[in-house]
Amino acid sequence: MRYHQAILVSCQIPWDEQERLLEQVFRQEIGRLISQGFNNVYIFGTAGEGYAVDTPRFEQIVRIFREETRSEGVMPQVGVIGLSTANIVGRLGFAYDLGFRVFQISLPSWGALNDFELLTFFRDVSTSFPDARFLHYNLPRAKRVLNARDYRRIVDEVPNLVATKNTSASIAETAALMRVVPELQHFFGEEQFPIGCLYGECSLLSSFAPMLPRRTIEFFELGRTRQWDRLFLMMRDYMKVVYDVLAPTEGLSLIDGAYDKMLIRLGGLDFPLRLLSPYQGMPEEVFDACSKILYERYSDWLG
Repeated sequence: MRYHQAILVSCQIPWDEQERLLEQVFRQEIGRLISQGFNNVYIFGTAGEGYAVDTPRFEQIVRIFREETRSEGVMPQVGVIGLSTANIVGRLGFAYDLGFRVFQISLPSWGALNDFELLTFFRDVSTSFPDARFLHYNLPRAKRVLNARDYRRIVDEVPNLVATKNTSASIAETAALMRVVPELQHFFGEEQFPIGCLYGECSLLSSFAPMLPRRTIEFFELGRTRQWDRLFLMMRDYMKVVYDVLAPTEGLSLIDGAYDKMLIRLGGLDFPLRLLSPYQGMPEEVFDACSKILYERYSDWLG
């Protein structure tokens, strides 16, 4: 395996009413996640508004993230979302100079990359930082979702591509990723993770860890230790809680961060729901409805 097995959790970015970073809340969030046992944390995926931050905000947040993740045993990642190789490499270089060596990258999304462009992108980014390690964030917003065959072509030419992040893969594609490129550490969402575990070592990208920290670790451990019967039963119960709690959001069309910031607050941290312009945060009345369901029906899942 090119990377270790873990639970990966995103740190969201709190903004005040003038879209300025709430630094102390951000530091508190990072410390809270680490204290709960989530040592593999990252910033600037879609939920973390990596697509939206300007360069001053990016640099400010990366500096603070570096300060808060220096503890022994903490393995942080910095994500970069951009429209060109040059933009992505530029931001990677800033984080690299601060000491980060593990990064998340997604494909430039202005136009879907063809096969030639795909390899060119991974070569150009990876060779710019040969001692760094890269996780590919594989999502439809990049206009091309890579399959197992795509990754097989890439890994033989890009030795520091070490992991993937896939949260929308079908059962068949989840199995294919595990079979065709087993040397990559595949981070799956809660519904793909048990399937991946049937085929070998894989990891959990948990959107719901801030809301259900103890249960998330339990779920991961069942997969890591290959306790199949308990794992799949727990997936059923875990996702029932999630679907019930999020039921008041049905019919909304909001970007990922709106939901993830609500999950942070549902977990007990006083966290603002607003997003950077032009995106809409979760309405307060919807949060209140979700919170009521969580605390009235599933209090035994908290903590």
